[in-house]
Amino acid sequence: IEVPSSLKSLCSYVETKPKEQTINFTIDKEVFGEERNTFLLPEDITQLAGMEEIGATVVAVYMRVLYEKLKKANMCTMVGFIDPAVVSANAGTITSRSRIVAGRLQKTDGEQIFMMPYNPGRHWILLIMRAKRETVYFLDPLPGPRVVDEEAKNIVNSALKIYNSHIGRQGRKAPIWKTLSGTSKQPSSVECGYYVMRFMRDIIMDPSLAFE
Repeated sequence: IEVPSSLKSLCSYVETKPKEQTINFTIDKEVFGEERNTFLLPEDITQLAGMEEIGATVVAVYMRVLYEKLKKANMCTMVGFIDPAVVSANAGTITSRSRIVAGRLQKTDGEQIFMMPYNPGRHWILLIMRAKRETVYFLDPLPGPRVVDEEAKNIVNSALKIYNSHIGRQGRKAPIWKTLSGTSKQPSSVECGYYVMRFMRDIIMDPSLAFE
């Protein structure tokens, strides 16, 4: 794999460090709605460089980078992010995760789209929510017909119900779910996280957000 020179330099740096040593940093409150401290292990960097399977922290760090791009483009009021580490499988009950998602939606006017990478178990998908329109877009990099993970669907549907209650709206019986066709497909079993990061990047690079 052809690796960018900056990533090569980072790999060279972490290769000199003990395997248990961490790279610590803070993700600002503006990115996910709550400030949190996190860290990367040297193996996270080398796995990224080798396009191996990646976890929620790597995806979250990339979202932090995308947030900086949104700031430069004055698009922060148009796009928001939901921390994949606190909503994916095994992060808590469906109820608690729904409340986390709803809490993010309630802090906007509802026109903002929210990107939510979700991992039901060793696979990444991307969900995009438009709360005001009660519409959710589903992107899955695996080839062939795909269906939304039932747990992810329940989390988002419940979050939108909470949002509707918050703004005093009756709302639909059920949100509209749309599977976006024409998305790039991963060639094997480990690239899903990279494709989800690419989906998010490509979407925000278009100021019109015409991703549909």
